[in-house]
Amino acid sequence: MPSSLHSHHYKIFRSLLISAREKSGLTQVQIAELLKKPQSFISKYERGERRLDFSEFIELAEVLKIDVTKFVEAYRSTLRIKSKQ
Repeated sequence: MPSSLHSHHYKIFRSLLISAREKSGLTQVQIAELLKKPQSFISKYERGERRLDFSEFIELAEVLKIDVTKFVEAYRSTLRIKSKQ
């Protein structure tokens, strides 16, 4: 069984976060500056080397202007689609 960090579900979560960052037009460096974190913090969660906890996700959602409800809906929808493949 894969670790939760490398689970299929967490990969989908990471993919959605990366897409949200790209859609925002912000770089990893810019996000890191807004969060007052090193750029490696962003890089590591995007590559799956570290997990984001809930409070970190909420902070990131604010910076990326993510509607958390819509993000969760997209996550669930993607899980359903992937489970049918």
